[in-house]
Amino acid sequence: MKIEVLGSGCAKCMQLYGNVNKALALAGKEAEVVKVQDIPSIMKYGVMSTPALVIDGKVKFSGKLASPEEIRGLL
Repeated sequence: MKIEVLGSGCAKCMQLYGNVNKALALAGKEAEVVKVQDIPSIMKYGVMSTPALVIDGKVKFSGKLASPEEIRGLL
């Protein structure tokens, strides 16, 4: 599983990255977690607001800071 956290490096983007790692720990799963900060790569997903979460190439949400529990439900 590959999880991408899309964002410019803002506080919410960094917090989402942390929440993804917490969700993986809660679920007992492992995944490749990557921060994507360059605008052209973010735009390839059609995301207009960050932070955004992409799991295995599919945008799960954007413009929202999800809790570890919400993310766990997507894993």
